[in-house]
Amino acid sequence: MKAVRTAASVLLLAAGLAGCASLPEALTQRPALLLGEVHDNVEGLTKRNELIEKRIAAGWRPAIAMEQFDRERQADLDAAMTRCADADCVIAAASAPNARWAWPQLRPVIELALRHRLPLLAANVSRADAARIVREGYAAALDPALIARYGLRSPLPIDLLATQASEIDEGHCGKLPKSMLPGMVRAQVARDVWMAELVRAHAARGVVLLAGNGHVRRDIGVPRWLNQAEGIASIAFVEAEVGGGIYDAELVVARQPRPDPCATL
Repeated sequence: MKAVRTAASVLLLAAGLAGCASLPEALTQRPALLLGEVHDNVEGLTKRNELIEKRIAAGWRPAIAMEQFDRERQADLDAAMTRCADADCVIAAASAPNARWAWPQLRPVIELALRHRLPLLAANVSRADAARIVREGYAAALDPALIARYGLRSPLPIDLLATQASEIDEGHCGKLPKSMLPGMVRAQVARDVWMAELVRAHAARGVVLLAGNGHVRRDIGVPRWLNQAEGIASIAFVEAEVGGGIYDAELVVARQPRPDPCATL
């Protein structure tokens, strides 16, 4: 990967983008931007906002899909985008009351959508639906046509299953019962498939997906379920270099101070 140093971060560009001097330049011709996040990292979220603002200031008018809104709240989200005057109104009308998101850093994107009348898309499978998928399988919460379109009735590739299981296990500090991992993998796959469906449906006009870094990985995330030639760019905002070509670009930002997440699991 090519490294480009800026005042506050290190930008790592994969081969497909490495000929460009800056990230906005590299992404100009990409109709679908999959922009990751560490959910509580203020610097990463702020820099992601700046990237989106630059593209919109240049005239781009994409749909914006956000992991922070559950898919069953799409009607609430549509109504809020019609009647609300500010981001706080949209958040109150369409977000899950127990969701723990960094709303202060997410408000600017919602404000951009309101100002430019951009569609906001509810990109998450809810915890309730994910729990049903864990217990009962994809058909418990996904439409049969969606299941067929993404081949979820067939056994999934071993590399996808193994890597997802490893990431989920590590994310839960190795404290999940191993018997739970197959179901948890199904839930993660369901979320990625739903996000991929939104990206595909809106790619013609342009679309931005805002989701955790795991969802935008090319090897196991949303891009895995899309045609790799469809002009997708996967950008991670990470606290340490990942490498391995699993993203098109990595923006390395300072680590956010936080308690040890494993201490309370």
